[in-house]
Amino acid sequence: MFVYEKRLQYPVRIKKPNAKLAKIIITQYGGPDGELGASLRYLSQRYTMPLPELQATLTDIGTEELGHLEMIGAIVYQLTKDLTIEQIKEAGFDDYFVDHTTGIFPTAASGMPYTAASMQVKGDAITDLHENMAAEQGL
Repeated sequence: MFVYEKRLQYPVRIKKPNAKLAKIIITQYGGPDGELGASLRYLSQRYTMPLPELQATLTDIGTEELGHLEMIGAIVYQLTKDLTIEQIKEAGFDDYFVDHTTGIFPTAASGMPYTAASMQVKGDAITDLHENMAAEQGL
């Protein structure tokens, strides 16, 4: 069970929209090494960890990654809020906009939607932890 505070730990206050930047940052939301994949990976791998302390650690990390997901979502939303069609086209954000307008959708900067195929859960502690380290390094 999680306890949710209805505020960001680090408030996001972006004053000037920037679709070009949003197009890049969205990959941290739903790209192959983004926060959505990280949270699901840790929260799924925790079940087969051999020690309760490891399970608790992966639960904590997975929960923290959900907080990162929320911050990235707030950043992308604020970067795209109130953009004109001209600004969207000029930044190359129109492909995303056609399908999602300015809604926050888990996708990579390339436009590839999030897929669980970009992560692994093997059930072997060493393999899973190596997967996590590689993803955190963006490899």
